[in-house]
Amino acid sequence: MDTNSYPSHEKLKKKYEIDLLFAKGKWLSVDNVRIIHLKSSDKLSIDNHKIGVSVSKKFFKRAVDRNRIKRLLRESYRLNKSVYINAFGDRSIAMLFWASKELPGSFSVVEKQFLDLCKKRTG
Repeated sequence: MDTNSYPSHEKLKKKYEIDLLFAKGKWLSVDNVRIIHLKSSDKLSIDNHKIGVSVSKKFFKRAVDRNRIKRLLRESYRLNKSVYINAFGDRSIAMLFWASKELPGSFSVVEKQFLDLCKKRTG
């Protein structure tokens, strides 16, 4: 399997997993990128890592803007998956958010902030 992929089994989709994440997860922010994450433990068994992406409809009324930001966030995860796994573990669930009212200038801006978020977690 290609390491630079985002297959279906890595996508956070199930409502009970998302509810659990918001109930017990920990928040972390760097600039405009925020993440809520939850690691596997004795009480909670997570098979592999799953990640979801969300953008606020309050800040971005147009779906094309929300979809563009989500694509950029997913792409930054996909290309830097090994960095993400080193920071958050291979048995965790997480959700990425764009927490700004402005559209990102380019992919490099989003990717840099994502990498800084991962470095903040490890460092």
